[in-house]
Amino acid sequence: MDLGKDLIAASSTPIVLALLAEGDSYGYAILLRVRESSGGRMEWTDGMLYPVLHRLERLGHIEARWETAATGRRRKYYRITAQGRQQLEEERRQWQAVDATLRSLWRAVAAPAPFPKTTPPQEAGA
Repeated sequence: MDLGKDLIAASSTPIVLALLAEGDSYGYAILLRVRESSGGRMEWTDGMLYPVLHRLERLGHIEARWETAATGRRRKYYRITAQGRQQLEEERRQWQAVDATLRSLWRAVAAPAPFPKTTPPQEAGA
């Protein structure tokens, strides 16, 4: 199943904030975690993730720091801020409202239609 670009874009902020609320992480690990959490249904790219990270950093929702791994490779780690945790709670409330609305509508659409009323066949010669 391919998820639409609009849905992926709309969900990127709460997903990134939720992942960082679990603990600090770096870009590639975030990409892997999104794929894992979605059961492979969401395949983010660097070109999609890094603008989200930069925007969240500009807004003060996350902070970044550079670290050098044991392999000598430098990685930029991101962590959620107190302001980011507040935003995550707001995002959660908004997505819960959307989820509840869609579930309600889908239940109504999925409900079986009532059988049409039929009149019994008339007797011949009646």
